[in-house]
Amino acid sequence: MPPEGALLESRTMRDSVVGRVETLDKVKALRLLHDGVHIATEGVARYFEVSTDVIRQLTARHRAELSENGMHVLRGSDLREYQSDKMSLSSGDEGSYPQRRSSLTLYTRRAVLNIAMLLRDSDIARCVRTYLLDAEGDLRKGYADLDRRVTDVEACLGGVGVVLRELGPVLNRMSYRLDSLDRRLDATNRIVAAISNRLCEMSADIHRVDARVDDVVHQLRDLRRGRKRR
Repeated sequence: MPPEGALLESRTMRDSVVGRVETLDKVKALRLLHDGVHIATEGVARYFEVSTDVIRQLTARHRAELSENGMHVLRGSDLREYQSDKMSLSSGDEGSYPQRRSSLTLYTRRAVLNIAMLLRDSDIARCVRTYLLDAEGDLRKGYADLDRRVTDVEACLGGVGVVLRELGPVLNRMSYRLDSLDRRLDATNRIVAAISNRLCEMSADIHRVDARVDDVVHQLRDLRRGRKRR
């Protein structure tokens, strides 16, 4: 597992885990604004248990990166519309916002997680980074185990390939012998069919001979009766 400071120094590493926003609630409940999507600077500061000035300074230093992860600033008509539609001045984080302000910085959960990977002097941020790295380590172990299992399967398949190559000539010989046996069976079936046809013909001949003998017998009887009458 990489050291906790790696997330502080490496943008590439931060980008690789910035989507795991569920980590925030594993460390501490994150109270969003009433739109259920954003949190303001004051809320971010409370979450990390630091001052709002610390969050503003960090935001100023890493504005481009945080903006890519959902941080944005409302001004003018956008701010007025958001305050009228989404904010309740009587409860929660929103109650601390003065009605007159020139801008409002909003952070998504993704941006808050991004701050956790940039904020040095916060025990909460350090806990979040630890959770992220532990999860990354578990994921890497899972990948390593899967890779090992795939390697084992590939090794087994290689052995199967060798066996199949060795069985090839045997299977070819068996196939040739089976084909020869099929041809012999076909020839036998033709002979049996011919014998059966011949037997049928002989049976017909026997029936004809029997009929002819019966005719002769009847003729002889008729001749005998004629002689007796004379």
